[in-house]
Amino acid sequence: MLKGKVALITGSVRGIGKAISLCFAKAGANVVLNYNSEKSKEDAQDLVEEIRSMGVKAVAVKADVSKFEEAKELINTTIHTFGKLDVLVNNAGITKDMLLIRMTEEEFDQVVSVNLKGVFNCSKVATKAMLKTGGSIINMSSVVGINGNVGQSNYAATKAGVIGFTKSVAKEFASRKIRVNAIAPGFIQTDMTEVLADKVKEEVQKNIPMKRFGMGDEVAQVALFLASDLASYITGEVIRVDGGMAM
Repeated sequence: MLKGKVALITGSVRGIGKAISLCFAKAGANVVLNYNSEKSKEDAQDLVEEIRSMGVKAVAVKADVSKFEEAKELINTTIHTFGKLDVLVNNAGITKDMLLIRMTEEEFDQVVSVNLKGVFNCSKVATKAMLKTGGSIINMSSVVGINGNVGQSNYAATKAGVIGFTKSVAKEFASRKIRVNAIAPGFIQTDMTEVLADKVKEEVQKNIPMKRFGMGDEVAQVALFLASDLASYITGEVIRVDGGMAM
């Protein structure tokens, strides 16, 4: 479905980002991985080797997407390496959960810088690169950006912001053959959910109509659809992958 395409996935060494990277590689895409800390460098290189074993090309680039110049260099490295950029998945994100009354300004700003400004930084540079060829941008939002959640006012604000950003940019670039969509995952089995106590997991699952957490692959398959020509007439859309949680 993505044979010959070049895809960049931010925050792609673990969790949903890793699942999307592997899914795209299996579909024939050459993949650019992104990580932000030195402690992730080895994991990134291991993933590069795993992807290359599938018969496609892959590189890993260290960059903090919250910083415009580093995001710009990330996109430029992608184009310098592969000659183009067809798909951008803005997946990098962090949490700094805290009740509002206890949340620090720094905790709010850090989440906004990565989760929202990072999407702006990468999208701004990527759209310029895609003007001649067209492309697909997929922004990772969350059901928390739709429903809100106690202790996540910073995170929810950024994920709601991603939805508004997605719709606005989709309108700006629709005539230039650049599609911009968002995915809003619910509770997905990742390192972040693994640390939850069993009792907490049970309570969460009670509020999910399908009574289970989702898998990274289930998000990745939606990203694959949006990245491919099968979604050629879809832009400005927000697709929930949440087991019915936000119905």
